[in-house]
Amino acid sequence: MFTGIVTDLGEVRRVVRKDGAETRFEIRSHYDYATIPVGASIAHNGVCLTVIERGDDWHAVEVSGETLSKTTLGTLSEGGRVNLERPLAIGDELGGHIVSGHVDGVARVVSIKPDNQSMRFVFETPADLARFVAPKGSVALDGVSLTVNEVEGRTFGVNIIPHTQAVTTFGTLKPGDSVNLEIDMLARYVARLLEKE
Repeated sequence: MFTGIVTDLGEVRRVVRKDGAETRFEIRSHYDYATIPVGASIAHNGVCLTVIERGDDWHAVEVSGETLSKTTLGTLSEGGRVNLERPLAIGDELGGHIVSGHVDGVARVVSIKPDNQSMRFVFETPADLARFVAPKGSVALDGVSLTVNEVEGRTFGVNIIPHTQAVTTFGTLKPGDSVNLEIDMLARYVARLLEKE
């Protein structure tokens, strides 16, 4: 489990695309790798992945063809940046919201406009996920916990403060780009319960 509070902005140092559907990514970060064992989970742009190897300042993960087809990870290339978050430990502060690291779909940036010191981002969701996004509800976009400002059909808006722009990949996004979307877990269960009535 994660909170959607990004703890490092990693850099892709190597990409190895295999004959099958899997891809190996090596990610450089500022983490203390003495505290990260092989087998640990780390969220990469909101996708929970298992560390399969580590060095002094990097770790490696393998991404299956299924995950590549359902997320934006297949677009990562060497030198690219990636939002990283280590899993929540018992007793940690829950600063964002409960995030599973299981991406539901891909959202597209429709527009980005200044809004005082923040930037107002508008995203378009896949049609089947739009009903799970509610004003003042939570979403995770590329692993970042955000509060929804408004919803109109399949689009919704969020504000990104300067700090978030500086320490995540939001500072490099532009209209037309895609991000990993995880809907709020509570919204998913409420919708499921309502389906049974």
